[in-house]
Amino acid sequence: TRTVVSGNPAQALIDQARGAELLVVGDRGYSGFKAAVLGSVSTNVTQHAPCPVVVVRTP
Repeated sequence: TRTVVSGNPAQALIDQARGAELLVVGDRGYSGFKAAVLGSVSTNVTQHAPCPVVVVRTP
């Protein structure tokens, strides 16, 4: 199911993950901060999600 929500991206993912068995996110966005291991959204989601999180790294 595809859902579009507005607001803070990390909080929107966390809210949508309630009741989920797994949340899958990418490793980083387009912030330009190349030294970051994870982007800010995936970092926040892994710390606060109500279910297990898988972070898919780009090749």
